[in-house]
Amino acid sequence: MGGISITQLLIIAVIVVLLFGTKKLRTLGSDLGSSIKGFKKAMGDEETTTKVHKESDTTNADADFTAKPLEVKPEVKAEETKSQNKEQV
Repeated sequence: MGGISITQLLIIAVIVVLLFGTKKLRTLGSDLGSSIKGFKKAMGDEETTTKVHKESDTTNADADFTAKPLEVKPEVKAEETKSQNKEQV
């Protein structure tokens, strides 16, 4: 009564193929498949990493990084910057 029949689906499929072409649909399908595969892999990796972190979590550190010292730039005199600006113009 309100459903879509097989013939209507075939007509829609033919229109889509005519609009986009088979090459575009093939690349779209392969891209979609690889993105789903990557998503599943990422979800599986996340589960294993959370298990590893729970087992090996001995500290309460939020991040794994080491602090690096900031570089101190030498101060430049105002006269030198003015002369450099004049040379650039």
